[in-house]
Amino acid sequence: LHVAILASILCLVIYWLIRDSQRVRNLSGKHVFITSCDTGLGNSLAKWLDKRGFCVVAACATEKGRIELQSCSSLSLKTVNLNLADSNSIARAVVFVIEETAGKGLFGLVSNTEETAPIAPTDWLRIEDFHSVLDVSLLGLIEITLKLLPLLKKAEGRVVNLINTKGLMAFVGGGYTLSKWGMEAFSDTLRIEMQHFGVKVSIVEHGFFKAGVVNSDVIEKYLLRLWNRLNPEIRDSYGEKYFVE
Repeated sequence: LHVAILASILCLVIYWLIRDSQRVRNLSGKHVFITSCDTGLGNSLAKWLDKRGFCVVAACATEKGRIELQSCSSLSLKTVNLNLADSNSIARAVVFVIEETAGKGLFGLVSNTEETAPIAPTDWLRIEDFHSVLDVSLLGLIEITLKLLPLLKKAEGRVVNLINTKGLMAFVGGGYTLSKWGMEAFSDTLRIEMQHFGVKVSIVEHGFFKAGVVNSDVIEKYLLRLWNRLNPEIRDSYGEKYFVE
C-alpha cells in the first residue's frame, strides 16, 4: 500500500514538472497576432493575453470593433483593420505586423473566424454563396498564415487555429463546414512541414460559448432570401411546408 502511495505521489510530481516546463516564460516582448477580434472569442483572447503581458496585435473587420477593443486594453495592444476576403487588406496587415515585431519575429498567430451564413440546402446555393464564406474562413486564413510564416519561423513561434466543433458536423449545405474541415487539413499538413523549423501548429476545437452564439434571425433572413430567389422547379420540389418547418 505504501509503495502504491509513493508511486502515485512520484507520478504527480513528474506530471507537475512536465506541465510547468511547458509554460511560456518571459512574456514581455512576445508578439501574438489574432484575427477576428471585433467580438467573441478573438476579442476575449486579445484582452486576456494583453493582461498577461503579451504584445498583442488584434485584427478587426470593423472600425467600431477596433476602437472599442483599444479603449479597454493597455497601450501595448495594437489594432489593425483586416478584411480576410481582400488580399490587399491582408498585405497591409502583414506589413503592420512586420513593423510592430521589429525584427523579433512572431511568437504566435491565432486564426479565428465565424463566418457562417449563408447556410442552406446545397441546391439552394450558387457558387458565389460558397465564395462568400470560403474566401474569408478558409482561403483568407490560409493566405495570412502563408504570409506570416517567415516571421513565425524566425521566432520559432506557433500557429493556433480555432475551430468550432459545430462546423465539423455536416448537417447543412454551404461553405461553413467546408471551411472548418479545410482548416483541419491545412493545419495537419502545416504541422508536419513546420516541425523542422521549430514552429508548432495546433488546432483548438471549441464548443458553443455565449459571446459567439450565432444570431438565428440572421440565418432566417438568409434562408428567406435564398428561398425567394429559387427557381419555381426547385421551390416546388421542396414545397412551402419545408421552408416553414
